Amino acid sequence: MKDVSIHVAGLMAAAARTAPKAGGKDFLEIVVVTEPEDLRAIAERMRSHAPDSTNEAFWRRDADNIEIAHAVVLVGLAKTVAAGYDCGACGFATCKEFLAGRKHDEKHLGYTGPHCAMRMMDIGVALSSAAKAASLLSVDCRVQQRVGAAARALGFINAEVAMGIPLGVYGKSPFFDRKAAPAPGH
Repeated sequence: MKDVSIHVAGLMAAAARTAPKAGGKDFLEIVVVTEPEDLRAIAERMRSHAPDSTNEAFWRRDADNIEIAHAVVLVGLAKTVAAGYDCGACGFATCKEFLAGRKHDEKHLGYTGPHCAMRMMDIGVALSSAAKAASLLSVDCRVQQRVGAAARALGFINAEVAMGIPLGVYGKSPFFDRKAAPAPGH
């Protein structure tokens, strides 16, 4: 089943790449991680981030998912680019003001920011397209934020913002009906 999952991960990456994007411009970075030692490294980074988070149990729970996944599809924004719509969702009146006034901020457990809302939607549509591809092919998956942060911290993806989709073929999906256990010693 792992070979099936890896093949589907490639199809999911294709679905993410071809998903509609604001203005028809593609600024996404898409990476497929399949090596067990790489998946374990991402899971361990998630566990090491857990104590620094306000939701430690969720980091640990999601790390368990990554450790048993057959593959992970990462989707992120390769660089900060405004869509040119002057929508104001970023907090600035125009895209030009956003790019000139944006104070680049790096968060320890996550990403850079702020970003253009339209480009964030590009990531969401790409992730949804990838998850839909897996669903159509009966492969278990779930979109997760924390895996993107850990994969980014380890250099698996260079994107400024990234999320991931662990996937695999199981008798019952381990990605749903999950319990978030408290940290050891709590």
